[in-house]
Amino acid sequence: MKILVTGAAGFIGSHLSERLHAMGHEVIGVDNYSPYYDIDLKNRNARVLKDKGISIIDLDINSYELAEHMPSHLDFVFHLAAHPGISDASTFDNYFSNNFLGTQRLIEFVESFEKQPYFVNIATSSIYGLEATYSETTPPKPASWYGVTKLAAEQLVLAKVRENKLKGTSLRLFSVYGPRERPDKLYTRLIDCALNNTHFPLFEGSEKHLRSFTYVGDIIDGMVSVIGKEDVCNGEIFNLGTEKESTTAKGIATVEGILETHIKKEIQPPRAGDQSRTKANIDKARELLDYNPQTTLEEGLQQQVKWYKDSFM
Repeated sequence: MKILVTGAAGFIGSHLSERLHAMGHEVIGVDNYSPYYDIDLKNRNARVLKDKGISIIDLDINSYELAEHMPSHLDFVFHLAAHPGISDASTFDNYFSNNFLGTQRLIEFVESFEKQPYFVNIATSSIYGLEATYSETTPPKPASWYGVTKLAAEQLVLAKVRENKLKGTSLRLFSVYGPRERPDKLYTRLIDCALNNTHFPLFEGSEKHLRSFTYVGDIIDGMVSVIGKEDVCNGEIFNLGTEKESTTAKGIATVEGILETHIKKEIQPPRAGDQSRTKANIDKARELLDYNPQTTLEEGLQQQVKWYKDSFM
């Protein structure tokens, strides 16, 4: 099949593109190489994909010229492109433009096809709010611009499904980590601070936060499981993540144990909109997608440490 992956040079998008290619699909990536973080990291990911025969189109999906640069036939779209996180440096316009308007532009492009591809929207546990421990039927209570705009994007897709103008599903991901993780996220920062003997910025109280830290490979397992189950998944929302909870303090201790070092901390004020608890309820994904994440936190972090050392040391 011919599959479009938006955000293909990013953390999760690059892993998904690799997996789809390994499964024998033709993968077309698109990424706007946003300067939200060091573009060199995305270029590294893009080079890995290029070496495997996966091309990435440098294009913002907010463009009205998508049809001029994209294939005229697609079987699947995996939509990961978004403005992530809850950084104080990001404005509401950043989230609205990238997460909401970008999704609408992509839907308009997909609707122009004579035979429309199946649309897989990649959403987030931030949709649930400050605590994300619920099933997919629970009313969402997002508490950040990121969560609000990702919920709105999800509903744009599902509204088209309800109108029978599109077929697709939405996947809500929980606390993904692993090789290629963004530099602003927990574990890449921890590993960087440990190896370079610098202070880790610990937000006050966050060491007690509970997370469904989910290895990226287990997330990709769930994402690709939609293929072949399009009718079962059509119009549905699925949580993807591990059911096992760990505190941030345990995550820090695990990295310290792997690297046999103590990481110096610098306490900072708490972040607005930061979730206090995420625990993926995956009953639905387990039943309908045979989803069963297996990677332990230590196993996943061993892989992330190895990637970091191979890439930057």
